Amino acid sequence: MRDGVLTTVRAKLPEFTGALQRVAEQVLTDPDAAARATIVELAERSGTSPATITRFCRALGFEGYAELRLGIAAETGRARAAGWTVDIGREIQPGDPLDRVLGQIMAADTRSMHDTAALLDLGEVERAADAIAGATRVIIFGASGSALVGEEMQFSLHRIGVPAWAWTDVHNGLAGAALLRAGDVALGISHSGQTREIIEMLAESGSHGATTVALTSFPNSPLAELADVVLLTATQATTFRPDALSARHPQLVVLDLLYIAVAQRTHDRAHAAFQRTAQAVDGHKSRSTS
Repeated sequence: MRDGVLTTVRAKLPEFTGALQRVAEQVLTDPDAAARATIVELAERSGTSPATITRFCRALGFEGYAELRLGIAAETGRARAAGWTVDIGREIQPGDPLDRVLGQIMAADTRSMHDTAALLDLGEVERAADAIAGATRVIIFGASGSALVGEEMQFSLHRIGVPAWAWTDVHNGLAGAALLRAGDVALGISHSGQTREIIEMLAESGSHGATTVALTSFPNSPLAELADVVLLTATQATTFRPDALSARHPQLVVLDLLYIAVAQRTHDRAHAAFQRTAQAVDGHKSRSTS
C-alpha cells in the first residue's frame, strides 16, 4: 500500500461520498501538505472531522493516521527524487510555452506509468497470457479511445499468429461474442469500467464459456466485477487531457506487457509467424538508391 497510496486514493475516489470524498480530494490536491498535517489540520482543511479522517484511513487499509502520513510522505518523496512533481496539478494556460507543456506531460505520464506498475497484479497478467496463448480465438472490445488501444493489441497478436478480432460496434461485438466458447478469450477495455456496451459484450462472451479479461482503472467497476481477470491501470490527468485520454499510454504499456507474455509462451509459433508477416510486407518498403 505504501508504494501506491495516492494511486489507491485516486482509484477509490468514485466510491467515496460526502465527507470521505472531501478528504480524498484534499489529499490528492496537496499530498505534501497532507503528509505534514496533523489529523486535526487535515480535518479542518477538508471540512470534516478527525473521526472522518480515521474512517478514511481504515477505508484504505491503514490502522491509523500515522501510517497514512508515512505512506503519502514516502510516495511524494520518491516523486520529487524522480522529478515527477514538475508541474503536475498545474493548469496549462493557453499562453504557456511548449517546453513547459512538454515538461508537464512528461511528468504526468512518467507518474502514471510508475503508478500503473505499482498497481498492476503480474499474476493477473500471467493468467491472461496463459489464456490467450492457448485460445482458439481472441476478441477485443473497446469504444472511442479504448477502441484505438484495442486495435493496436489486435494487430500485435495477429502478427504472431494469434487469431484475434477487435470490435467497436456493439452489434458486431455481440455477434462475435455469441460464437465464442470455452477456451476462447474476450478482452474488454474501458478506463471507467462503466461503458455499457463493453460490459454487455464481455458478459455475452462469458455466458458462452470464454475467459473474460478487463483492462480498466477502477477495480470495483462493473466491468472489473464481471471479468475473470482484471488488469489495472493508473492515470494522471492534465489540462486538456482528462483521465480517459490520459489512460491511453498506461493501457498501451499493460497490453504491450501482455503481448510480450503471450509471445514468450508461444515462442516458436510466434517467431515463425512474425518472420512470415514481416517478409510479406517487406516488398512495400522503399529502398535507398545510393
